[in-house]
Amino acid sequence: MYKAIADNKRNTVLIMALFVGIISAIGWVVSYYYGNTNITYFVIAGAGLYALMQYYIADKLTVAMTGAEPIEKRDNPRFYRIIENIAITTGLQMPKVYIIKDIAPNAFATGRDPKHAIVAATTGLIEMMDDSELEAVMAHELGHVKNYDIRVSMITFGLVSAIGFLADIVLRIMFFGDNRDNNNSSPITMIIGIIALILAPIIAVIVQMAVSRQREYLADATSVMTTRNPASMISALEKLRSNGRPMKRQNTASAHLFFANPLKPGFFSKLFSTHPPLEDRINRLRNNEGKL
Repeated sequence: MYKAIADNKRNTVLIMALFVGIISAIGWVVSYYYGNTNITYFVIAGAGLYALMQYYIADKLTVAMTGAEPIEKRDNPRFYRIIENIAITTGLQMPKVYIIKDIAPNAFATGRDPKHAIVAATTGLIEMMDDSELEAVMAHELGHVKNYDIRVSMITFGLVSAIGFLADIVLRIMFFGDNRDNNNSSPITMIIGIIALILAPIIAVIVQMAVSRQREYLADATSVMTTRNPASMISALEKLRSNGRPMKRQNTASAHLFFANPLKPGFFSKLFSTHPPLEDRINRLRNNEGKL
């Protein structure tokens, strides 16, 4: 488990390096388009500032987008105490606790580190799960906090947003901007540049998807190691498989943070899902039940 946490911290650097490479490629396209290599540095700096801003405010954006509301122990003693007990067991600082008024069963964790963590669950999840199942789900979410997945998610979210934002701006400039005085661009290079700009956000999302899927498996294992009750985690996942539904307030930007995919089922949502299939998660837990 400690190796996995160390790997997550190291992977954060690798992910950032990969995304900086993608952003640099976008900067090169703009530089070539205008015949000024200095533009690349401005693009990288601007994307870095945008990603940094997202890193510090993404948790607040997530809370706002999902409609989550903060609670105290008196508001929902059962739910609050379960989180409190898990935090004590894992040695984590008590996170801020939120509830989302939605019948769709789901939960999420966010924040830039364990000292600034937020955990939330929908009213549907709290009502559907018994105590041991709810404990398993929230141990999964606090597993994301303990394993520093929330930091990786925030950085990834910020950089993916920056790449999409940059690619959109550059494509608009290339198609609608005034470039009559620019004689540096050959048709072939322009085509390559446009293809690169279109592919950049897709590649960024695929990287985000791969990172998120692996962290879901790790958080499932962390939950079992915390509760010492794999049957409850399996039971919770089975309930979601049978009774899960999309959330009322959906957003693809924050979908990777949730316990289960909160989006409406569809071809593209499945193709670019940041969550492994529930069946795969259940099978992994069953196959490793004696090892966790």
